[in-house]
Amino acid sequence: MKFCSECAHPVALAIPEGDNRPRYVCPHCHTIHYQNPKLVIGSIPVWEQDGKLQILLCKRAIEPRYGYWTLPAGFMENEETTEQAAVRETEEEAGANVELGMLFTLLNVAHVHQVHLFYLARLRDLDFAPGEESLEVALYTQDEIPWDELAFPTVRTTLELFFADRVKVREGGSYGFHSRDIVRPMLAPREPD
Repeated sequence: MKFCSECAHPVALAIPEGDNRPRYVCPHCHTIHYQNPKLVIGSIPVWEQDGKLQILLCKRAIEPRYGYWTLPAGFMENEETTEQAAVRETEEEAGANVELGMLFTLLNVAHVHQVHLFYLARLRDLDFAPGEESLEVALYTQDEIPWDELAFPTVRTTLELFFADRVKVREGGSYGFHSRDIVRPMLAPREPD
């Protein structure tokens, strides 16, 4: 940050009185500009029929990670709940109509100033299509998921936890809630074709 959004004066990095971390402070109007982590909200859209379970994934049409697969997710907007954000992102990226379930993962990605939340979701129908930010969308069984082509560690972690819980569900248990800190880096981008 270079300029104050209140008075346009150049800002300085300083620890405000009563605080314990550096903040951008305007020496002219004394506004403290707090910067906080962004919320990335998404869903795990599931289709299950005749004992076959599939998850809807989106192939990214935008950077970062253009051409890699992800769960439908994106930044939460002001004036919406986390549930509304999950449904909206699923509609925008995958054109999918879902019934939202419980919050499944909360993933702290401190090194990029983000928190990722993924909700369990059931596809209401198979009427889905890529949105503006997706090249394609497709249903995958656990064995078909392009594990080496997943966009983000949070997506991989969420899917690994989902399938681990799925084993418990088949044995009479239930899905749990999982919170993790993600410190592993993304895979290096592949060379273009």
